Amino acid sequence: MARNERLIPASPERVFAVLADPDSYGHWVVGSDTIRGADDTWPAVGSRFHHRVGRFPLALNDHTEVIAMEPGRRLELHAKARPLGTAHVALDLERRGDATLVTMTEDAGDRITRLVFNPLTHFLVKRRNDESLRRLAELATP
Repeated sequence: MARNERLIPASPERVFAVLADPDSYGHWVVGSDTIRGADDTWPAVGSRFHHRVGRFPLALNDHTEVIAMEPGRRLELHAKARPLGTAHVALDLERRGDATLVTMTEDAGDRITRLVFNPLTHFLVKRRNDESLRRLAELATP
């Protein structure tokens, strides 16, 4: 499992507002190219946004679905980029004074993907997520 933390100088409500905007994922999630649309109920449990991962000619269309959500506190996602695999991503927000500690954990989202998740994969995902959280902070910081 890849686990990353970042202290963002914004309130949990402000950080969650970015997470609640499906169009923001095209900017802050490394590897996500285009957000193709989203359910009107995003980020309600069971809602999805549709994305493109990668770049032409290796771009893949798929979706990410909300598994659990507590406004201002937690967002749990099942991200798909088939045939490359799926991921379980949790974003936990904890108020720290005027800032928010964001903890992002990512692991394989299905049995087949678990077969290819190894220490090297986790290392690469952790590096990618460091950059993703930096970009999230950029969007959330007033």
